[in-house]
Amino acid sequence: MDDKTKAFYERLKTELDNANQWPAEYLFKFIVPTDNEKIAKVESAFDRMGAVIRTNQSKTGKFTSISVDVTMPDADSIVSKYQEVSTIEGIISL
Repeated sequence: MDDKTKAFYERLKTELDNANQWPAEYLFKFIVPTDNEKIAKVESAFDRMGAVIRTNQSKTGKFTSISVDVTMPDADSIVSKYQEVSTIEGIISL
């Protein structure tokens, strides 16, 4: 992980800790190229967590937005989840 990415995740963790009391509801938002395998990878990352997952395809059908509402135990687990899904090709985290 490069220094810029590391700094981003450290800043995110600090902001999350300042804004929340844990455990807390968190809304993850992602955009992926419309590909059932990529969408399934994102969904499986939140398997057995009690997450509410909504998907919405773009007008052109090229991209799919994925919203994941889930209770997370702490900021570290949120950062870890972002790092986990960042390995999916073409994913954009919002």
